[in-house]
Amino acid sequence: MRWFWIDRFLEFESGRRAVAVKNVSYAEEQIPDYAWSMPIMPGSLIVEGMAQTAGILVGEYRGFRERVILAKLGKVVFHQYATPGDRLIYTADIQGVKPKGAIVHCTAHLETVGETGLMAEAEIVFAHLDERFAGVQLFDPASFLGILRSYRLFEVGIRPDGKPIEVPAHLLEAEKRLFASQDPQSDPL
Repeated sequence: MRWFWIDRFLEFESGRRAVAVKNVSYAEEQIPDYAWSMPIMPGSLIVEGMAQTAGILVGEYRGFRERVILAKLGKVVFHQYATPGDRLIYTADIQGVKPKGAIVHCTAHLETVGETGLMAEAEIVFAHLDERFAGVQLFDPASFLGILRSYRLFEVGIRPDGKPIEVPAHLLEAEKRLFASQDPQSDPL
């Protein structure tokens, strides 16, 4: 992932639900460039924030072993705009997971000064890439683990039995390989 449209997870219930936050800032290059006379967060990026929240929820369902991609937006409805200084709260609820993919209901609630309200809602369909895409790496596993940690997934995430979500072994192994491959003699500091 190059662009991140969530800042961190607030809640994460494995296989069920995730809640993430995105702070809208005028410093983000897409805000002033999108509509110069009315600085708003583009709707497509709000959908992407919902999709990133939901995609990580779907991916975690099987320990991040399957490659999950956004396949289809079944329905998207916008109710208001997000502007700099607002905070978006994304909620993703899994409706169903099958071997070929998942369906997730997502909402974006907008927190403005003194108010909270429904901003957008979407039905998002995800696909699991099958053997036709064997060998195609969507992201570096060690970097992905770093992103999950920065989102605080393992700090707030719980399994269905209430125990904390643990870092999957294959992601830890990728991280160990990355650290082992770095030459401490080349540290520029």
